[in-house]
Amino acid sequence: MTIKQALISVSDKTGIVELAKKLHQFGINIISSGGTAKLLQEAGIAVTEVSEYTNFPEMLDGRVKTLHPKIHAGILAKMDVPVHNQAIQNAGISPIELVIVNLYPFVETIARADCTLEDAIENIDIGGPTLIRAAAKNYQHVTVIIDPEDYPILLTEMESGNGTVALTRRFQFAQKAFSHTARYDSAISNYLTAIDSNQQQLFPNHLNLNFNIIQSLRYGENPHQQAAFYRDAINLPGSLANYTQLQGKELSYNNIADTDAAWECIKTFNRPACVIVKHANPCGVAIADTLLAAYKLAFATDPTSAFGGIIAFNRSVDAELAEAISKQFVEVIIAPEISLEASSILNQKPNIRVLTVPLQMQPNRYELKRVGGGLLVQTPDSLNITENQLKVVSEAQPTRQQIEDCLFAWRVAKFVKSNAIVFCAQGQTLGIGAGQMSRIDSARIASIKASQAGLSLMDSAVASDAFFPFRDGLDVVVQAGARVVIQPGGSIRDEEVIKAADEHGIVMIFTGVRHFRH
Repeated sequence: MTIKQALISVSDKTGIVELAKKLHQFGINIISSGGTAKLLQEAGIAVTEVSEYTNFPEMLDGRVKTLHPKIHAGILAKMDVPVHNQAIQNAGISPIELVIVNLYPFVETIARADCTLEDAIENIDIGGPTLIRAAAKNYQHVTVIIDPEDYPILLTEMESGNGTVALTRRFQFAQKAFSHTARYDSAISNYLTAIDSNQQQLFPNHLNLNFNIIQSLRYGENPHQQAAFYRDAINLPGSLANYTQLQGKELSYNNIADTDAAWECIKTFNRPACVIVKHANPCGVAIADTLLAAYKLAFATDPTSAFGGIIAFNRSVDAELAEAISKQFVEVIIAPEISLEASSILNQKPNIRVLTVPLQMQPNRYELKRVGGGLLVQTPDSLNITENQLKVVSEAQPTRQQIEDCLFAWRVAKFVKSNAIVFCAQGQTLGIGAGQMSRIDSARIASIKASQAGLSLMDSAVASDAFFPFRDGLDVVVQAGARVVIQPGGSIRDEEVIKAADEHGIVMIFTGVRHFRH
């Protein structure tokens, strides 16, 4: 069906003038309203204003513009149904075969720190979603466009189809349109149901989630499982979902999960840092004056586990570092940048997946975990303890180096699966015990890991992600060589554990915060 009439009403006016000029060249009559009509008229494009077309003025400060039978009948009429044809002809209504609409910026409005409830309400679009849904419903006869990025596709279709758009393409546009209005309404619902009369509530009563597929994956955690990777409809700069892949095989389900763990950990360090992750746990972390030095220290923590690991950096990877990495078997490298020289070196190992992501700290609004028939939702664990929040509870007092070691160890422990025990010294992890059912077993494993790597734990610092329930765990880390321990505190046996620290003559520091990671 040849497009003869189009309705254009857009909030985002990117590219709309250029598009309207092309439509005019096709001989299409353009109906428009408000700011869009004014913009097109100023550009010298012939436009019929909605109020002129409907013979009914805009009302209520523009709240009522396109909500008129002459508009919606023209969009919803099924032109291959005689009774529909006859009905609109009798009413003096001509078909509208093209609808180009995008919506008031509700999501952008509520993202502003100074947004009020009144601001949010005024940016809820009414006519726009109605137009989009009507056009998408009648996709067999109407083309609906909601995204400026689709303007070139529309014009290509019309040029090759002599002013028509293929049915398959109209269906694709309709799919995108319904997803668009669903996301829009979900954002409104999430916002409004997350506030009470005092605007105090944090979690929506009805949580609507919207994600866009990035890619289908070869399989899930195991080959018999199917999987796909989705990106949050609300863009989060600096998140893994915004990665650019420079080389290597397609990412797997487990690659993505492990790379996210490494990337979130590396973003918490200010100094040049390296994080190596294997099976969702850091197996080596270090900070140093250079990335190469940090990489060597992180790798030395557990060379066995680092085999086939994920390596994250918080600075640009240069040629010298790339040369060192390429000597090992690596699954993924992720960094804010990869230099051209480094890329040339890494290209010689084409199976290594190399990713870049801008180094920004914006966290997810919620963390989600699916359970049978439900969903666990929480805010992210983005709390980083600072020195002035530390409480020394032992008789022994920490040195400056011990404080720095504790802060480093504590930051690493936050990303280790609970129960977590992390030995560190001089900005390097020495032994990591992760994911055990008892804390004392994690402590023993961390000690064993250090021994296997040939690293001494003498005078080391130890972080425990939760309190020591008994003194036996403390006894194990002290026997291994620890001289300072950082832990949340809060056990009913805190006095017993503090007394044990004093008996050993070591420093014990409480944070008052735990970091369970399940």
